[in-house]
Order: sequence, then structure tokens, then C-alpha cells
Amino acid sequence: MAQAPETYYRISSSDAPPLRVGLLLNSRAQLPAYFTKIIEDINASNFARIELLIVRKKTASVPPDKAHSALYRLYLRADARISPKDDPLATVDCREILSQIETIEVDLEVESDKKHLLAIVVDKVRAADLDVLLCCGFDGLAGDILHGARYGIWSLESGVSEFYKASPPQFWELVELSDITGMTLQAMRNEDQDRMVLAESRFAIERTLSMSRNRFTPYWGSTNLVIQKLNELHRLGWSRVQKRTLPGVGPRELYQIPTNLEMLRWLAPALLRKAVRYPFRQPKVPHWQIAIRPSSKPLYRSETDHDLAGFRWIEAPKGHCWADPFAFQRGERLWLFFEDYSYEKKRASIACAEISARGDIGEAIVCLEHPSSHYSYPHLLRTGSEIFMIPESFDSGSVDLYRCKVFPNEWVHEKRLFEGKFVDTTVWEHDGLWWLATTSAAPVPGAGSLLLFYSDSLRGTWHFHPENPISADARTNRGAGRVLRSGENLIRPSQNGAPFYGYSITFHEIVELSTQHYSERVLKTITPEHWKGLAGVHTYNTAGGFEFIDGQTFLPLKRVTSVKR
Repeated sequence: MAQAPETYYRISSSDAPPLRVGLLLNSRAQLPAYFTKIIEDINASNFARIELLIVRKKTASVPPDKAHSALYRLYLRADARISPKDDPLATVDCREILSQIETIEVDLEVESDKKHLLAIVVDKVRAADLDVLLCCGFDGLAGDILHGARYGIWSLESGVSEFYKASPPQFWELVELSDITGMTLQAMRNEDQDRMVLAESRFAIERTLSMSRNRFTPYWGSTNLVIQKLNELHRLGWSRVQKRTLPGVGPRELYQIPTNLEMLRWLAPALLRKAVRYPFRQPKVPHWQIAIRPSSKPLYRSETDHDLAGFRWIEAPKGHCWADPFAFQRGERLWLFFEDYSYEKKRASIACAEISARGDIGEAIVCLEHPSSHYSYPHLLRTGSEIFMIPESFDSGSVDLYRCKVFPNEWVHEKRLFEGKFVDTTVWEHDGLWWLATTSAAPVPGAGSLLLFYSDSLRGTWHFHPENPISADARTNRGAGRVLRSGENLIRPSQNGAPFYGYSITFHEIVELSTQHYSERVLKTITPEHWKGLAGVHTYNTAGGFEFIDGQTFLPLKRVTSVKR
């Protein structure tokens, strides 16, 4: 069984000397929780060592919250009451785990709003022969310390290049009703140059007024950016890291702590809208349906809205909804496998039904269920005379391979492929190898990145692709169906999780696929506006001359057991 994929970043196959890392810290007793995960990754790796701590001496400066506007202080207090468990910015005392590391305590000299370290401190840092200085709290550093490590000062920052370089974290995205927020790993080597963007992750915004709830997924979902890039640096060298840098921070202004007026302009209308809607609120749930049409020109090759017509929507039985259609042809007969969600049980099983030559769906048969597991995304595949399924089962904590014993509804557990939480696992065969793409989903599915593996056989050892992650963007990092063949080309469907889960489908042509390289380009995006009344589409498959898609609407909770279309 393969190890949990997130641990692969802690292993380098290179025999190069270990990277020497220094930490720039405001305090060892008050480090944010997400940064302790970064330290844990470095300590658990076989290629990097923390060799030096540069810790800022305590000062008598005014506590940061006293410098904030009065309305922002009130907002922070209210937000703290609803902050999620395991807040990534909650402070953790790291004195014990860092106690054996050489430490330099420093004072800062401030010139023109830039912070300089004393020359004697810089000399000590250079003597430590560091490869990377990793910063947590030393904002605005300048001077000779920028040359204190071979590959600069790295920092994990809130914001992404084309959207925000924002402070406070995940606040201004709420004010400006953005769909996307993100985190950026930056490197600074020279005062006269822009910061290099080493890596980015993008996440969907939660529709709430809570900044603390919105920072949970971005911070926890981005901690592995540091160990990813350190791994790449150790295996392939600085020239490779430089080659893969991203465009720099965009032209948008640097956001600051909001003033009283800015808080009033945002909160007053938002709270008024909530107050007006509150008496009329009706809890709503996503209700999924499946659609089918005879295939003339595949959806991913459609050129106009007219090309998207002809889908016939199928309503599930009362109390159920159907999603994630995967069609499978066996002999002359076509079967559709799908997620069958029960509103009463609040979980789903995998069901199947035969599709007639006219495109009518037969009686649904349950073929995989468990009293405590939620199954979805029933990815079916064939190898030789055997038929397999890899369903999504996020709450089981593993990715499992099932073999068909009696088609279509008797399946036996064949092998556990991965330990850990993953979603939308997709497998295909190409050029004599098996390929597996899956999305990590820890601590929550929205924090995931798309990971690629390859193997000589379906039951064999899965190897971690060196260019992982394939996507760290909530708009493209989850599978939306089988990898399709179009002539000699491979097409990867992905689902967009912003502005909300299951919003749209994007088709990507895989341009390069080898054990060393992967690249793709966008072909087309399908949004729900093409179908009246739909709010999202997130799975697409073809088989037997038919195309299948699913779509969601948001309905009042009390209507989902009796909805008609």
C-alpha cells in the first residue's frame, strides 16, 4: 500500500547535502499554528535541517490591536467567538521543539520604514552557511540580511498575484465579494528586485462575514508549499526553481488594516441585509440531477450554446438525488453508475441502472453501500477481463480499489491504494503505464491539491510524480469525470469549486504526460447558465454513444423529498 501522498514531499531522492535552513521569528513562544506544521515538515524530511534561529527581542511597542480602528477591534472580538477549531493563526509555544537549535536574539534598526539587522548579526547569519531563511513575522526586512542565505528569504503570504496582496489575511476578499482567495510563497534576494513568486494556492471564498472562517482553508491548505519548494530545490537545484517561478504580484494596491469608515461601509449594509432576510430564511440544500443525450459532437468540442442543447434531465425518486454519472459499456449493454444520495440517511451509496438504446434509464440497483460511509464518484475501469471501481469515500480515510465479482452489483474490496483523505480519484492507461490523479482533502476537501501518480499496473506500486501538485487552484484541482480520448489527445475534465462547490466544468487537453513532466491547456469551460434553473455542473462522462452530465439546484430543505422538475 502506498504511503499518504503528503509525506512524499518530505523525501528527496537526491544525494546532495541537506539544505541548511534558518528561521526568522518574532517569538518562539507565540508562533502561529500553521507555521508549526511547516517546521514539522522540515524536521521530518530527509533533505533539510533547521540550523539557526534569529529571534526578535521583546520590545515595549504598542500591542497591534491597540493600533487598529475601533470598529475593526469590535469586529475582531466578535469574529473570535465563531473562529473554527484549530485556527491556523492561533499561537503555539514552540520553545521545546526548537530548544536544541542555535539561537541569535536581535534588535532591529528602522530606517525609512525598513528594518535592518545589525552588521554583527548579519555576519553570524552568513557564518551559518544557510541555503534558505524562512520568515515568520519579520516584515519589511532590508539591507545585507537579504544576502544572508544563498537562495534568499522565503515567506508564506496571504494573497495571490492577480487578485490581492492583502492585509489582514482573507479580509478584503470578503469586503469586495471575491470568489477566490489564496496564499503565495515568495522569495526575496535583493532589495532592488521584486519578490519572486515560488508557488501559489487558490481557494474558494466562503460566503460569510467571518475572516477567521475564511482563513482556515487557505492557511492549512498552503503549509505544504514550503516543503514542496525545498524538495524541488534539493532534487533539481535553484535554476529549476527559478524556471518555475510565477508572474510577480500584480498592479493592485497593498491593502491595509481597515479604517472606521471602511468598516462602516462594509458591515452596515451587510448586517442590514442579514436582518431583513432573517425572518424569511429557509435552509437550502444542493439537489443534484443527471442528464443524458445522444452524442453527436462531444461537449468539450462545442462551439456555441446551441451545441449544448438536447440533454434530458432525469429526476431521482422522492427523497433522493443523483450525481456523478459514470457510464460503462459491457458487451451490447450500457450501464450508468452514479451517486445515490438519501436525504433521510444523509449519506450516499453507489447505484447503477441500464440505459436503453433510446436513452431511457432503467430501475436503479444499489451496488455498493456501507452503513457509516458516504460513497460517490464511482470511477469504473477495465483491465483485461476484469472490471474495477474506485469510489470516493472521503470519510473512510482511504482510497480503495474494488473488483466486480458479479456484474453489475456485486463488488469485493481488492486493495487499499492510499491512506488519507482524498476525493475524485481518476485512473487511466496511456503509453504502457497506469496514471492516477487524486485530490488531497486534508483537513477539508476545499484545501486540496491535485496529485498525479504512475504505475506499471493497477495493483502495482504508485510513484509520486515529480511535478506535483498538478493544480493547487480550487477552480481546476478536482476531477470531473474520466480522462477522455479525442483522437490522439487526452482530455482531463476538472470541476470548479468557486464561487461554490460544483459550479462548472473545464476541459483540459493534456499536452505532455511522462514520468518526469506534465502540462495541460484549457480547451473549454461549461457553466450552468446554459441550462435554465441550474446553479452548477460538475461531472461529465461519455460511453455507448451517449453523453452524461449532472447539475445542481439549491432548494429549500423541506422540498427535497417531493421536488418535481
